[in-house]
Amino acid sequence: METTWLIKEEMSDTTYTKHDQLYKELIKTFFEEFLAAFFPEVHEYLDVKIVTPLSEEVYTDVLEGKTRRLDLVMEAKVKGTDALVIVHIEPQSYVDRQFHERMFRYFSLLYNEYRKPIIPITVFSYESDWEEYEYKMEFPFFRVLTFNYLTLHLKKQNWRKYIRSNNPAAAALMSRMNYTEEERVQVKKEFLRMIVRMKLDPARERLIYGFFETYLKLNEKEEEMLMREIEKLPEADEILEIPISYEEKGKEIGKELGKKEVAKELLREGLSLEFIAKVTKLDEEEIKELKKEM
Repeated sequence: METTWLIKEEMSDTTYTKHDQLYKELIKTFFEEFLAAFFPEVHEYLDVKIVTPLSEEVYTDVLEGKTRRLDLVMEAKVKGTDALVIVHIEPQSYVDRQFHERMFRYFSLLYNEYRKPIIPITVFSYESDWEEYEYKMEFPFFRVLTFNYLTLHLKKQNWRKYIRSNNPAAAALMSRMNYTEEERVQVKKEFLRMIVRMKLDPARERLIYGFFETYLKLNEKEEEMLMREIEKLPEADEILEIPISYEEKGKEIGKELGKKEVAKELLREGLSLEFIAKVTKLDEEEIKELKKEM
């Protein structure tokens, strides 16, 4: 059972690394907004104003000799107390019939490391309806355990539900929700209207655009339809004043994530900061921060 998912990850490293990085950056940046939009009960329970990221934890499977970096692990306080809990969020972009077992293993590793309560969450972003939220270990005569985790299956979400929320995490993730081919233009139009209303700082706006454009990219005909729709909107001027095209923003985010991955590989090889900065065009201070995360 373990071999199946380990091989699947190794065969698709580049694709899933990019996917994981995009989700990680989005949810880490808009952690509070993500919980408020999709897990309000968790948002209400935790003091999400003060969180500590633990997301660069690397765990080794002692049986297989493989390592796994958990996608997003955050530590937060329970409201009104000093009690600490860990929130583990794991994006999953392909169907894996053993995924529920993998989530249990991640939970076990985290609990063994920190011995604190853990809220496990999975974000499914594939097309299939398949979904699992429970792992059981049992015998005909005895159930050893039942492990549950919270799930967000984006393709089961109605994008229209979120267009009035002005929530940046929901705005970006609308690109992965349930819409028809005929609705693609409308989804992007509502996304742009949300962006204008939210008035985010340039860095956060760039992140949301980059994520959205990665997963919902209109063709030339659709872009023409979109422009005609935008011209009818009261906020048309604000949308059209955005200085960088949405496609360029998406490419820029992808390039930046790619540079960081290259820098990490060179750091693992023991090369100097000066050399890595020259190759990747990243600042040495930024490379030092990447080194701390490894």
